[in-house]
Amino acid sequence: MRGFRNGRLGSAAVSVLMLSACAGGGFRPVSDTPVRIGPPYTIRGATYVPAAAPSYDALGYASWYGNESGNRTANGEHFRPGWITAAHTTLPLPTYVEVTALDSGRRIIVRVNDRGPFVQGRRIIDLSRGAAERLGMKAQGHAPVRVRRVEPSEQDRKRLREGKPARDLPPVPERELQQLRAQLPAAGK
Repeated sequence: MRGFRNGRLGSAAVSVLMLSACAGGGFRPVSDTPVRIGPPYTIRGATYVPAAAPSYDALGYASWYGNESGNRTANGEHFRPGWITAAHTTLPLPTYVEVTALDSGRRIIVRVNDRGPFVQGRRIIDLSRGAAERLGMKAQGHAPVRVRRVEPSEQDRKRLREGKPARDLPPVPERELQQLRAQLPAAGK
């Protein structure tokens, strides 16, 4: 009888695990580990080479996306448009970046968990709808930005992993914004 009981318990445990996997839709849990760099890849004829880039700091344009709700991100997580996330072509997944809107000086911390943007021009990051709203650029569709890699506090990381925004950051002073705007690549958003 003992073997029969263990067999029934084992079957029940397997059933519970299978049901929990179905409920999650096969998505990877939101986690900061493992960090994935990944091999080079080619999209629409352009080759991208992911790299660690600990001192990443770039000026360009951001756009936003949000119609892909329910899709899988490049690191296997469930895409949630209202969360403060982004797509980048080469940064490790996940990576945390500070995105500054050069029009307003508003800054936010964003968790990069997807790949993109795959368009010609100067776009360097695609923000989720939630990130675009927090940055104040949702109505514009795209905006000039500075994107730099950061190492936020564990509290900010936890908030972003839970779909909440990180702590508010003070805006960039106007003088610094003017200097950044002067360095911004001009053509092709």
